[in-house]
Amino acid sequence: MARKLNILKNDPWLAPFAQAIEGRHADAARVEERITAHTGSLVDFANAHSFFGLHRRDDGSWIFRELAPNASAITLIGDFSQWQKRPEFALRKLDGGVWEGTFPAEAMRDGQLYKMLVEWPGGSGERIPAYATRVVQDPQTAIFSAQIHAPEKKFRWTDKGFEPDTAPLLIYECHIGMAGSAEAVASYNDFRTQVLPRIAADGYNAIQIMAIQEHPYYGSFGYHVSNFFAASSRFGTPEDLKKLINEAHRLGIAVIMDIVHSHAVKNENEGIGRIDGTPDLYFHSNPARREHPAWDSLCFDYGKDNVLHFLLSNCKYWLEEYHFDGFRFDGVTSMLYYDHGLGKAYSTYADYYDGGQDTDAIVYLTLANKLIHQLKPYAITIAEEMSGMPGLALPVRDGGIGFDYRMAMGIPDYWIKTLKEKKDEDWHPTSIFWELTNRRADEKTISYVESHDQALVGDKTVIFRLIDSAMYWHMTVGDTNPMVTRGIALHKMIRLVTLATINGGYLNFMGNEFGHPEWIDFPREGNGWSYKYARRQWELVDRQDLQYRFLNAFDNAMIELVSRRHNFQAKAIRKLWEKDSDQVLAFMRGDLVFVFNFSPVNSYNGYGLLAPEGVYSTVLSTDNPAFGGFGNVDETVEHFTIADPLYTPMGLARLPLYLPARTAIVLRKHRRR
Repeated sequence: MARKLNILKNDPWLAPFAQAIEGRHADAARVEERITAHTGSLVDFANAHSFFGLHRRDDGSWIFRELAPNASAITLIGDFSQWQKRPEFALRKLDGGVWEGTFPAEAMRDGQLYKMLVEWPGGSGERIPAYATRVVQDPQTAIFSAQIHAPEKKFRWTDKGFEPDTAPLLIYECHIGMAGSAEAVASYNDFRTQVLPRIAADGYNAIQIMAIQEHPYYGSFGYHVSNFFAASSRFGTPEDLKKLINEAHRLGIAVIMDIVHSHAVKNENEGIGRIDGTPDLYFHSNPARREHPAWDSLCFDYGKDNVLHFLLSNCKYWLEEYHFDGFRFDGVTSMLYYDHGLGKAYSTYADYYDGGQDTDAIVYLTLANKLIHQLKPYAITIAEEMSGMPGLALPVRDGGIGFDYRMAMGIPDYWIKTLKEKKDEDWHPTSIFWELTNRRADEKTISYVESHDQALVGDKTVIFRLIDSAMYWHMTVGDTNPMVTRGIALHKMIRLVTLATINGGYLNFMGNEFGHPEWIDFPREGNGWSYKYARRQWELVDRQDLQYRFLNAFDNAMIELVSRRHNFQAKAIRKLWEKDSDQVLAFMRGDLVFVFNFSPVNSYNGYGLLAPEGVYSTVLSTDNPAFGGFGNVDETVEHFTIADPLYTPMGLARLPLYLPARTAIVLRKHRRR
């Protein structure tokens, strides 16, 4: 009798859908067995990047291979041939649609540009190889080309033995190009020397880097990928990126890559859309499924072995070549469903098992997670997924898809809705606590107030929703503008309650820790191709005369608080008190008690919430003047519980506290004296 999967043991409500869950689990095992029949393992199967593409051999000669079954002829053209079709650079066709060419050492050299001239029945075109590891754009013509990258000296890593700290995982989401203060594209080196030290000082133990895979349109935020094996040359060389990652590891910071395997750019000159003249080598043969209806991009056909070969090898390549510590998979919801999850509520379990699931995509994601963790047992995988499919962040052995974490995408939506639609006096602790803790008990999540999504043009950051235009005139220290005072207070409280309730990790987008003003707007025709808003104004947080430094100081303090408590994210959350009429919430994790008074007007003296009997001292207060507060909380005072016969049998007592309006405090329980 087959073993019952843990996903079904842990959640009896999934019993009616056991056949579908067991079926997808069996499908993944079946496909793995088939594709590894000749190699013996996923690790050995995922080596397409070592076979395809341009490689320098030990004797100095060159070998190039490309998968192009529909091609009738392929010739390499480039600087080495004056961009002319020459017979000595023609490839020969092998079995299985593979094309190969070998060239003497002197035929080409490092730094030269090249492409493939592909001919097919009825047409021809210049194409960038699918496995190109370096792609650059001509600054005058804006044309992209592959570039030979074979430096004489191999990069020397010094990060041996590095393993991420995930207890808890504290992620700083970032974009290399817009990480600088100047109105320009910042570089890997700029980020390494100027931004990494800030992140380390802020206490985050991981960075999640966007826009690494090469993409033709800068403003896509890196989500319309053209060249899957090429690190974006906008920011520097492959060695520059390796230096960045090496330095991050030296600082104890894990490096997670935003990987896009959910779709690909439609551009044929830059991408892989019609690399051999047909549209379906990597994508769906059915035109109705080939193009994404919302993203104007191409959808991979995960049922094709060459697609599995391509994408699994891509995962292995980034882990091994660049020492990334894992991936945040973009657009997972779009992958899981035939309709890409568009316009569906997913309000019941039946919605996940109604026949609309893309089994091939689920199999791919399962195998990708299995491969990644075989290569690096400590690797971090995160799913950007909004439908809530059960098992997404469960191990494969338990019947899950294998991600370590899923993004808690409902949390930022909740905060935006609250800020847009509710008056301050209508903020209810019961609603806040439920939203922040409503998740599957057996799956870890990444909680966050806002990511890059909320910072883009057309949306607003939390600080902008709170303060709006007042931030242009009233952020000077000493200015007590009521809108700014309110905004600073709530900004701290929202972040603290979100971090304090994590069950896996916490994420912050670059600059939002100090309330970076304004939005993100990449250069485009509509803004005169300006970089004004595609940057980070670090000088604002560095200035002692502005209040941004208060928000940064508080962010540092709360990050340090949870970092000091090993496995904070795994400690049980014990709700102690919630009263909507008072707008007070209190809960306990380990020896810490988190108390929030969301009331905009009511301060409470001697407020007797319930807590385990003992002595408590204040370890953090949002009202501390160092964080832009008013100093109404005396942090030197110890708080003693008062016995209440009604609650003594439960091990609880009354804990009287002074709770100023719009203030949160964190108390530490001491051993009873």
